[in-house]
This record gives sequence, structure tokens and C-alpha cells, in this order.
Amino acid sequence: MKRTAALALITTAAGVLVGLSPTSAAGASPAADPAQAARGADRMVDAKPPALRSSAKDAFHRETVVGQGDLNYVSYTRTYSGLPVYGGDFVVVTDAKGGVLSTSVAQEKALDVGTTPKISAEKAAEVARAQVTDATGTSTPRLTVMAEDTGRLAYEVVAEGTNNGRESKMHVFVDALTGDVVEKSDEVMDGTGNSYYNGNPVTIGTTPSYSMIDPVRTGIRCGNQSGTTYTKSTDSWGNGSGTDMETACVDTLFAAGQEWDMLRDWLSRNGMDGTGGSFPARVGLSDVNAYWNGSYTNFGHSQDNKRQATSIDVVAHEYGHSVFQFTPGGSTGSNEKGGLNESTGDIFGTLTEHYAAEHGGTHTPDYAVGEQVNLVGSGPIRYMYKPSLISGDPDCYSSSVPPMEVHSAAAIQNHWFYLLAEGSNPTNGNPVSPTCNSSTVTGVGIQKAGKIFMGTLNRKTSTWTHTLARKASLAAAIELFPGSCAEYNATKAAWNAVSVPADSTEPSCNTSGNDFSVSVNPASATVTAGQQTTTTVATQTTTGSAQSVALTASGLPAGVTASFNPSSVTSGGSSTLTLTTSTTTASGPYSIAVTGTGTATHSATFTLNVTGGTGPCDGKQHTATGTLTSGASAYQPGTSGFQVTKSGTHTACLAGPSGTDFDLYLQKQGVLGWTTVASSLSASSNETITYNGTKGTYRYRVYSYSGSGSYTLGYDNP
Repeated sequence: MKRTAALALITTAAGVLVGLSPTSAAGASPAADPAQAARGADRMVDAKPPALRSSAKDAFHRETVVGQGDLNYVSYTRTYSGLPVYGGDFVVVTDAKGGVLSTSVAQEKALDVGTTPKISAEKAAEVARAQVTDATGTSTPRLTVMAEDTGRLAYEVVAEGTNNGRESKMHVFVDALTGDVVEKSDEVMDGTGNSYYNGNPVTIGTTPSYSMIDPVRTGIRCGNQSGTTYTKSTDSWGNGSGTDMETACVDTLFAAGQEWDMLRDWLSRNGMDGTGGSFPARVGLSDVNAYWNGSYTNFGHSQDNKRQATSIDVVAHEYGHSVFQFTPGGSTGSNEKGGLNESTGDIFGTLTEHYAAEHGGTHTPDYAVGEQVNLVGSGPIRYMYKPSLISGDPDCYSSSVPPMEVHSAAAIQNHWFYLLAEGSNPTNGNPVSPTCNSSTVTGVGIQKAGKIFMGTLNRKTSTWTHTLARKASLAAAIELFPGSCAEYNATKAAWNAVSVPADSTEPSCNTSGNDFSVSVNPASATVTAGQQTTTTVATQTTTGSAQSVALTASGLPAGVTASFNPSSVTSGGSSTLTLTTSTTTASGPYSIAVTGTGTATHSATFTLNVTGGTGPCDGKQHTATGTLTSGASAYQPGTSGFQVTKSGTHTACLAGPSGTDFDLYLQKQGVLGWTTVASSLSASSNETITYNGTKGTYRYRVYSYSGSGSYTLGYDNP
């Protein structure tokens, strides 16, 4: 339900009535299948490619699938010997059909670290409490592996209370061997505010009888410092003054609604949290400040106490922190990540200002931060086009930026975003922006810049730096604008112009715009063990010119071989894939990845159903196969596992290549960690293992101490 907030003190021009519409078809994302994205990403993760820097003790856990247009971002966390790994998370990017396009992985080495602490959890909590000036309590310390070099064992503790007089939720990592503080960051993100001018009257969402709760944007509501939502007997809110709290909530609801709609219409994001939700707001904070505390936004006032800190760019800044928190990798971490988080707030504030100007807002959008609030009587608190207009804020990246106070450090990504959106010499009335390398940058427009930035955040990891953000943004530009390198080139030029160093593994763009697709027909076949089947692998030139595409198959079960005729084609051509099974191939369904490699890599999935096999594990109700290399682990494909429907003793068989020693582990769904079922197995002798299984869904892990080759595993289910 839409309610008009009648703001008093209208002295000159008539106000603009602005309707905030619920989700509509406008700007809606193209259809993308999250289930296919998850399956495609899981297949890649289960193969444990080198990019994941995995160890034998690692396990991966799929978290979320978030769409942006026809792209999907599938995030994963990692455990090591059952302990959570901070910095081990990563993101897999797929197309609408689940084809893997790229990965975002910050971890640089495989982990190899002991997991026995030398200090107690109680000592870690004591150390964490000391990081907050007035701590009221701590969370239960959680033993964690930090992905530093080959690993560091630490306790993660959250100390709550006030820090130097302000609310604090301090995340502290305490070295579990020495008791030293390794890293700390505050979940409460400070910000700044603006005034109360959005034109009069404005339309905000409220609910009947009457409450300041947005009825169509889930989670958005506004109230006082106790968290109580404002209610009254009429649906007319505020008096238009800078000291009235209802008026502050009118401005807050208006700005939050504009940001929600901007995220939907421009950036293809569903709400601040990405899943159709947002968060409440509070006004009346007795401080010259505003902040996001991890669960709600809170807004104070200007130093002269004449204006509440609830303008569009400040409200959107604080809610921008929630977007940062609810994209992969979260919001806590290093000081450098904190600076990037502050910049994120500024960028979303600017995007929302520009969106609102096109949808009923009266404020002229700009690239200054807090210009209306005049927080301490000196105008804006930051300038995106030339950060150095504020003393101490750098225009260019250097080694002094990562440890810098986070609001000053925000300058680098802010400057990059301005150059990407507007360029160094805009012709639309926006100011000239300096470049650190004396280059000229041509902007792509604020909407495209916003899409690229959102794609960057969707690749974020828990350890986040300017160089990682640069790398992620280049991948985003390529995948969001396929067939064009203009956006990629502008993104790269803007980073170069603010002196952020390149990563040696960052992607490049094919300036010819050539690309192709791969498909298989039929996509599945059933074959009796010992026989063969064929499918046609078709390629198509999707953009640019035709190119040579090399074809390979992976995920083959034991006893199955693959051959292509021909083994490479010119895009637009086709090849015949022949899959030949042996009589010892275990019965069961197998997903085989058919991959084409040219200027890019694309794949399709062929499902091979084998029946009548005489493999040593046939006849069991659950069979699966995998391939190991020396010292590596293999997991059951996917995360669904197999069902144990009755409690009691079960048997399993394990067969594999001669001379390979295996350990077998099981993990019950919903239970952290793995249970050893059997160790030091000589798989070539078709070992039979008994274990006491309870009802539930299980996933297996097979670890090879020596040798390599394919194994087959089967379970009964009495």
C-alpha cells in the first residue's frame, strides 16, 4: 500500500509526488536456472581443479546462488580437517544454463597446518574483550584456520559493547598458538548523513493502521532508537523540519525504497540481501554520525543539530554496507577490505542519487558524498572525482593505502568508479578528474559502471584487496558484456589511472569479440557394460569470426574411454564423440563434461547410464566412481549424497587399481566433519567394509596415500 507523507513547510515550487512501485517487469533479469548453475558449479568443484588450491583435508560447502542478469554466482566455503577456513571461500560464475565461466579464488596456497591449539578458548575470549574499550560480552571462540600462506590456526571471537563511546561488534582473530591478535575488524560501519530535502510531498510505503513499514520491500521499516517502528492513527507523516523524527523516517524510507528499486532495475539484484529482503532503520541517534551495525541502519544528525543524517546518498551509503555484507565473502576482514567497504557505501549512494533523479527525486545527482548535510560545517566529506580535495584522501593507490583510515582509503575505489562511469574529461557537465598516469579515460556511463561494480561484489571473497577487486571487475566486464571489449578496456584503464597494480592472472579480453558455444545431441544414452554409444558434439559461432575449438571429455568412469572424430573443429562444425565401456564398468549414471577450448572455454554435459556391469561393486544399492592422483582426495559428485534408510550395520565395497592405498570417510548431512570408516585399504583386493550407519544422507570421501587411478565404491542399504 502506498501512503503519501504530507511534509509541511512547502514555501516555493510545488512538490513532486513520487510513487515507489513494487517489483515489476521493468529491468527484470533474463531467465536463469539456479539449480543448473549449482549443478554445473558443483561438478567443477568436485573435480578440484588447481585454481581452488585444495588439500587432502579440505571439504567444500555450497552456500548461495545469486543471479545477475543471465549470470549466476555460486559461492562456496571451505573446511580443513573439519575447521572453517577464513579466506578459503570462493565463487564460481556460470551462465544461465550452468556452464562454468570463471572462478574468484583469493587463497594462494594449499593448506598444511596443525589443528591443535596451545592457548585456551577462554584466553582467546579475554584477548578479544581487550580490543573493545567497554566490552559487554563475547561470542564462544571458534577454532578456525586462516588461509595465510599454508595456514594459521586461530580463534575467531566477536566482542560486543562500545568502542570509544560507539557501538561495536569487533571480530577478532587470535592466534591459537601465541595468543597474538592477528586481525580485527568492526562489523559496525561508520558513515555520515545528509539533510531532509527530497521534495514535497513524497510517497513512501506504509502499512494500514498505520506503521512506517514498507509493504512491498521486505524488511524496510523505520522507528526510534529502541527499534520500535513509528505508528499513528493517520497516514500523514512528518512536518518537514530538520529536527522531526517522523520526517527523518520519511526521508529514510524514500531513500531505501529508491535504492531497492535501483538494485532491481539497474543491477538485477533482488533486495539489499540479494534474496528479496532488507533491514530496518532507526533515527534519532545522538551522534554526528550514521552507521550500519550488521542488522540495521542508524542515523544521527549534523554537528549544528539542524538536520538529520537521512539524505539519499547517506541512507543509501549505510544500506550499501548491507549489500557488501550480503555478497560472498561478507564484510569483516582486513583494514584494506574496510576501505573497500566504505567505498561501496559511497558508490551505492551515488548510484541511488542518479536513479532517484530519473524516478521522482528532486536532488541533482553528483559525485560528492554528504554535500547536503554539511556535517561539520565544511561541506562534503568526500569527493569521488578528485578525492584529494579532502586533505589526507589520496587520488592514487600506493602501499600506504591498505593500512589507511578506512574512510580515507575509500578514495581509491571511489576515484576508479568515477573514471569508469564518467571518464577523465566528461562532456555532460561533470567535473574533470585527474589520472595518476596522465592518461585519458573514456567513461561507460553510470548504469554500466554500476553493473560492473555489482558483478565485482558478486565475486568477492572474505579476503579482499584492491588488486582482487580489479581482477574481479575485469572478469565481470567480460561476462556482463559478451562480444564487446569496450567495457573491459574502460574498466582496466580506470584502474590503471588510479595506480592499482595488476594481478598476473587477471583475465584478458578477446578484442575480436570471437566466441562460440558447445552442445551435445543426444544429451544422454543408456548402454550395457561392454558396449559403446555415440553423440554429436555441435559448436556454433556466437559472436565474431569462426575459430578452432579443441574437444576433450572429463569425468569418465573406470573402464570407459572417449574419442572424438575429429578431435578439433572450426566453430560451426561438429564432431562425433564415441564412449566405449568395458564389462567391468560399474552400473550407474555418470555425468561426463564435454569441453571445447578456443579463445574461451565452454562445456556441455552428457549423461551416460551404464547397465549390466560386472564391476566388483555392482549389486549394491549405491555405486559411484572417481579418479584419484597421488595424495589427493575425491568426493562424491554433488552434495545430495546417498540415503541410508535404516539404522544398523552396513557393508561397502571398494575396488581400484593395484598398489593404491585408500582411506574411506563418511560425512552425515548436517554434521560437521568426517568419520573414518576404514583406513589403509588395498583397493585392488575388492575390500569389504562394515560400518554402523544411522538413518540419513551421507557423502563419501576417498583419500589416496599412494598411487593413482580410478576407484569404484558401493554400499548396501539393508
